[in-house]
Amino acid sequence: MQLIHDRAEGHFFIRAIRDDAVVIIDRELRASFLIAPDRIVEAWPIARVDDLDAAAVQTILELNPEVAILGTGRRQQFPDKALLLPLLRQGIGVEVMDNSAAGRTYNLLAGEGRKVVAAFILPG
Repeated sequence: MQLIHDRAEGHFFIRAIRDDAVVIIDRELRASFLIAPDRIVEAWPIARVDDLDAAAVQTILELNPEVAILGTGRRQQFPDKALLLPLLRQGIGVEVMDNSAAGRTYNLLAGEGRKVVAAFILPG
């Protein structure tokens, strides 16, 4: 699925999403990762929603987002609610969606200059 044709200036953006990969600008990533407008954190050690743990959530927290998006793969799958509590307690909005919706939402919020972090779970 092609998401963007023109390069937005000043931030990382998602160009395309497939079941097994996400293209950021012109680079294809095939393993789970985090993306913020100013950085990419590769090798996020989550291959399934059930792998999500406190350490993975802490990595998201360290990026200081206003909004966190969790892309759970081809389908929307909700993690254990208790894992999201650290984000909610910090006043961070959390959205869980499939990777395609997460990519569109991330691009929109990053393009508006929001402090967004999107976490994408890929089968690796």
